[in-house]
Amino acid sequence: MGISLEVASTHLTSRLRPTLVSLGGVVMGVAFFLAVSSLMRGSEKDFLKRMIDNSPHITVYDEYRNPEPQPAEVRWADGAVRVVHVKPRAEPRGIRAYRQKLDFIESLAGVRVAPVLTDSAVLVFAGHQQGVSLSGIVPARMKTVSTLQEKMVAGSLDELNADSNGVVLGTGLAQKFHLELGSTISVVSASGASHALRVVGLFRTGNAAYDEGQVFVVLKRAQAVLERPNRVNRFVIQLEDATQARPVAAQIERVSGYKSVSWVEASEDILSLLLVRNIIMYSVVSAILVVASFGIYNTLSTIVMEKTRDIAILKSMGFHARDVRRIFLLEGLIIGCVGSVFGLLLGAGLMQVLANVALRPPGVSEVVHLPIWWGPEQFALAAFFALASCLAAAYLPAQRASRVHPVDILRGAA
Repeated sequence: MGISLEVASTHLTSRLRPTLVSLGGVVMGVAFFLAVSSLMRGSEKDFLKRMIDNSPHITVYDEYRNPEPQPAEVRWADGAVRVVHVKPRAEPRGIRAYRQKLDFIESLAGVRVAPVLTDSAVLVFAGHQQGVSLSGIVPARMKTVSTLQEKMVAGSLDELNADSNGVVLGTGLAQKFHLELGSTISVVSASGASHALRVVGLFRTGNAAYDEGQVFVVLKRAQAVLERPNRVNRFVIQLEDATQARPVAAQIERVSGYKSVSWVEASEDILSLLLVRNIIMYSVVSAILVVASFGIYNTLSTIVMEKTRDIAILKSMGFHARDVRRIFLLEGLIIGCVGSVFGLLLGAGLMQVLANVALRPPGVSEVVHLPIWWGPEQFALAAFFALASCLAAAYLPAQRASRVHPVDILRGAA
């Protein structure tokens, strides 16, 4: 191995300019691979973080994934007569015995849960009317499962406990109705009953539809307004590890019987889109290294042509075909290793430059920085692709060199 390494180094240094050109291609390829992939992966992780943090990891609804079978179907499953168009018995919607189910969910490790009662209502103020989603919450629990408290621009969720007639709404809705802290508005439920509420908090999430269509009151007030005493119709759940949302949701649904939807299930189309985007991204950035490997192929092929007589002498001295093949593979490996080291350093510099770029999109008041992912596996992946490309480019010249017949070469030289 020592002699092979020495011969490989001599070959590369004897043709320094082509070697440096090949090395520069690998360096640039690794650097751009790292910069582009870290930017794309950073944007993906930033998007998922925003989506996960701003929405529940699991939501339990007051409905069943599959409709309950009719009693006649259970009793006479193989009956000759089938009863159709049976109207279910009318009863108040909601999760039955929700306190027991709440205790069970809380007993799971790494789980935070908040009961919520939500339904449609109409907001009325100074002749203006708008349909909104009215949610009854327990403020102390809601703060543990959502970022709503962090989005408050005036007042707080705790004000709902101090004022049972308090309401928290979005700044978009407040601007549309010309409301401010202390304003009194009316909320009309589906039954037509009107209730006066006082604005005790304002929030801004940046989502116009949410800021203009969502209002929060304390749970007991929502139960009175919506005429559903001692009822909730969903559980909002956050996990310590969001990647465990699917199995935990399946466990909760199996025990409670109610439909439990994880963020993974609710966002399958988005996750599929991100997967396709990653495939396209890695295909494009890998093509950069493939192009760079052609320079290595050209350099090593030229060395094989120029060093044919030297290869024949080595073989006549006892070098086997595998030894000659190893020499040229080592040349590709040397270029790959040196190019990877300098490429990773240059790529890290490009990543730092991109991370410091500040943007202000039109209509947005906050400055946005490009999301860069500094995961160590991204550096390892860039180096792996570089080494694989260099070895693949060196393989064909190495095979050609290993097939040189020393007798023919030396006889022709004589």
